[in-house]
Amino acid sequence: MQPGMCAGKHSVQGYLIEQHGFKPLILQRTSSTPSVEKSASEAHVPEQSDNASAPIFQSADALLDFATKHWEEHYVITSIYDERTVETLTNRPLFILVHIDAPISVRWQRFKDRCAKAALTPPTLEQFVLRNDEHLYDPFTGLATIASRAQIKLLNNTTSLSSLRCSLDALNLTDPSRLRPTWDHYFMTLASLAARRSNCMRRQVGCVLVREKRVMATGYNGTPRNITNCNEGGCPRCNTGGGGGTSLATCLCIHAEENALLEAGRERVGPGAVLYCNTCPCLTCTIKIIQVGITEVVYSRSYYMDVEAAGLLEKAGVKLRQFSPPKEGLVNLCDEEPQRSPVLTNGHS
Repeated sequence: MQPGMCAGKHSVQGYLIEQHGFKPLILQRTSSTPSVEKSASEAHVPEQSDNASAPIFQSADALLDFATKHWEEHYVITSIYDERTVETLTNRPLFILVHIDAPISVRWQRFKDRCAKAALTPPTLEQFVLRNDEHLYDPFTGLATIASRAQIKLLNNTTSLSSLRCSLDALNLTDPSRLRPTWDHYFMTLASLAARRSNCMRRQVGCVLVREKRVMATGYNGTPRNITNCNEGGCPRCNTGGGGGTSLATCLCIHAEENALLEAGRERVGPGAVLYCNTCPCLTCTIKIIQVGITEVVYSRSYYMDVEAAGLLEKAGVKLRQFSPPKEGLVNLCDEEPQRSPVLTNGHS
């Protein structure tokens, strides 16, 4: 984990240790203690953590070698001091970098509380900001650039340890598919990647057609072959105003599901084919999905025709379920709720 000062790394570490059985590891700091970790009088402010009995390693290579030999265990490390360390650790697929941040005023207040517990005078807010900038933007450590390499970026503006832990529970931070995606996660990621090729001005939709865990075809929405791309003015309907679902009869864009089905053809689909789509199919595509003989439809995002499409698929004996990969990127922990959203499966929520 790599954060700004007092962003909450030790709280997240404690959660992983207590709730999920992680064990802490420590990488020895080779440089001097940065001023951002010191009081107004330059005295070191002690951290409160669960690292008292943790093994200490002199290099990232030694730490990585230890973790590899004990791959059955789960480990957490908060002592990441430069970009070179991240480069070493990310060379192995068993490592996930989590970046934790919080508003600087919140972090300053947390640091003031830590100073008070140690009977030390805290720096002023201005001093804390200047020290923080000096620490993060040091050209030799590259700490400021590490955030862009993190798979998960947590904005920790929570007001209590209990609310933080509830948010982390809802986020499912320890989902194993973050290291190695499940088949659902893998194929939905491919569908989302295909969506990036879309040229439709309305929305980007991607689709993957799978049988026996093998990709048969992919598709994304946009204008037909030899027709000007939608995002270059090729579809008058998509390039004008109007709400979703209006003037569909004049739309020239082929849907992602249609493109995938056309590429595969009914003969190649065969029994047991599964269609993954980052958006729930519309009624028009649902009819074609049924006709081609798709066995199951898996989608990520909802669409306004969800209920109608689910009802039609259920009548035809086609399984429908929602799968949303675990959240990555920037996650505001204050927005995370312990309960999960209702999942639409063949018309039932």
